[in-house]
Amino acid sequence: MTTGTILAAATALMLGQSSPQPLPSIAATTTYHRVAVDGVGIFYREAGPRDAPTILLLHGYPSSSRQWDTLLPLLADRYHLIAPDYPGFGQSDAPSPAQYAYTFDNLAATMAGLVAHLGLERYTLFMQDYGGPVGFRMAMARPERVSALIIQNANAYTEGLGAKWQGIARYWADPTSHPEQVDVFTSLEGAKQRHLGTSPNPERYNPDTWRDEHAILGRPGEREIQAALLYDYRTNVASYPAWQAWMRKHPRPALILWGRYDPSFIVPGAEAYLRDMPNAELHLLDAGHFALDEATDDVARLTRDFLGRITAAVP
Repeated sequence: MTTGTILAAATALMLGQSSPQPLPSIAATTTYHRVAVDGVGIFYREAGPRDAPTILLLHGYPSSSRQWDTLLPLLADRYHLIAPDYPGFGQSDAPSPAQYAYTFDNLAATMAGLVAHLGLERYTLFMQDYGGPVGFRMAMARPERVSALIIQNANAYTEGLGAKWQGIARYWADPTSHPEQVDVFTSLEGAKQRHLGTSPNPERYNPDTWRDEHAILGRPGEREIQAALLYDYRTNVASYPAWQAWMRKHPRPALILWGRYDPSFIVPGAEAYLRDMPNAELHLLDAGHFALDEATDDVARLTRDFLGRITAAVP
């Protein structure tokens, strides 16, 4: 038997006797999970070491936790990231409105249930669009859990409402007479324009994004779900003064990132936050409603710089 044959046989014997070895843990790897919260299946993405400071990322409409895909690996080396889908969105269950009341109070309660299930005692709230109404409700219910705020085109001031909200206000006053508002809200063109806004750089936007969102909006029963939430959005505008008072009463380090090309939530809404959080850090980005579409690197850099500076000073 030659020396090469002997070495090959020895190697084969060693491999056969050894047990498979797990791959090394990579902090930036995103994992995907489902849990039941009060009987509703909730999907969430998770990345980063679980003993690191937690960021709870709350998505917008009509997106899901998928909107954070480009950001998660850019933060996960240093932070523990949890990004859930609300009921009726993304990969979470979408029970009928007869089974689940689609209000922002209820979305916030379900997200709070997820936080309790995961044992998250303290976190930075990263809120975008619908994440604002959900996150502010969670913050008001359990202010001690919130260490800092990151706000990306999540409105809390009437001056931040763009022109389209005039039509939505007519829907709030008389929903049955204005079904066209729901038509526009759930349309493919509506999803597309929500991303593009007035950006001069349409080539930076992936059309798969709004086509995938529209596919979710086209699922059976989804129109009724989104119509219910659109109608309930009036409670958010009514809650703006309470949220503003919470910010004054419970000052937290705050980073405001605002895409200037967003016609839905306009720049005055970003600037208004400084009235109630005068020490907040404000950055107007060359981006739209979903700033990560066009400014991923800017959002990641500003987030890392902000959290790095305030870590020792978090109350």
